[in-house]
Amino acid sequence: MTPNDPAFAEDTPGDVFADVLTQINQFIRLRVVPRELEIMSHDEIPADLRQQVKDMGLYGYAIPQKWGGLGLDPAQDVEVAMELGYTALSLRSLFGTNNGIAGQVLVGFGTEHQQEQWLPGIASGDIVASFALTEPGAGSNPAGLKTTATADGGDWIINGSKQFITNAPDAGLFVVFAKTDLQPSRGNGIAVFLVPADSPGIVVGPKDAKMGQEGSRSSGITFTDVRVGADALVGGDSEAGYRAALTSLARSRMVIAALAVGQAQRALDESVAYAATATQGGTPIGEFQLVQAMIADQQTGVMAGRALVRDAARAWVNGTDRRIAPSVAKLFCTEMAGKNADLAVQVHGGAGYMRGVAVERIYRDVRLLRLYEGTSEIQRLIIGGGLLRAERQRA
Repeated sequence: MTPNDPAFAEDTPGDVFADVLTQINQFIRLRVVPRELEIMSHDEIPADLRQQVKDMGLYGYAIPQKWGGLGLDPAQDVEVAMELGYTALSLRSLFGTNNGIAGQVLVGFGTEHQQEQWLPGIASGDIVASFALTEPGAGSNPAGLKTTATADGGDWIINGSKQFITNAPDAGLFVVFAKTDLQPSRGNGIAVFLVPADSPGIVVGPKDAKMGQEGSRSSGITFTDVRVGADALVGGDSEAGYRAALTSLARSRMVIAALAVGQAQRALDESVAYAATATQGGTPIGEFQLVQAMIADQQTGVMAGRALVRDAARAWVNGTDRRIAPSVAKLFCTEMAGKNADLAVQVHGGAGYMRGVAVERIYRDVRLLRLYEGTSEIQRLIIGGGLLRAERQRA
């Protein structure tokens, strides 16, 4: 049974999810991992893999079943992400925004009409949704947005620019964050708009040339007098934007943490395999105690990260913590993945620095995880500030 099978919803959730997870695991390890060099060298996800992703229902695994998705909750979402994180991260970028920061804005804050209009296409993969928040002067802090949306009769006129927008070259829908009030008396004056990618006045820039994650596609976007109707305002509420951004980003941080665990596990596996077979002076390097120590540190990080991600996801599902725990998980796991990647290169020695070796790609790919969905520094501010505010409230 595939996730798109009509019988999907008839099985018990546990049985269904175990089946889904097994299928994803096999797809990643048997179909995608052998083609990582192809993805890297061509800077493109092959068309047949794209189609398999669509056929498996991966564009909508976190979208509710009523809209055609699989309806996985955050605890299941992170399990999927740990599997997806085992290979080139560009694969997950194909459908990450549909399930995550873009799709969840609609799921959590869209009107019924907006959900009916967009979510079925997002869940099927017929529509790629792109989360247009980051700007040259506003990244981790959405309050610094310069893009504006000005009321004009019953419409809105959007002007501004965005940068580093994942899937912008392929998007059918932009979820655009813009200022509706430059000097709000309360709140941040930020609203969210659903803007079809073919709207007049939108210019998508050339694909970004990045350090790593070959195969993922991001670019800048310029909005010049882009006119949208009143029904484009998410939730029909001009004050919902900032809340939508924070909620969507917080959930996505747990997923990024889970992807980091998947990459860290892959780096560990590559290290163990190399240490068991490569020799120095006729002795397998895994016999050397300092190599064993590096492997031990990697294993410790992976196990700690996996437990932390699962704990944060449980806290989200039961509603006990939807702010600090996601930031803790992202901070620890993305920093841990960077350390594991560095140790993996060290275990490989000179071979680990060569293009085409898995750990060299992992070393470059994981660096981005500490930047998007809020930098490590922003996570520290969220954690520290949140704990202090809670203590002041108790006092």
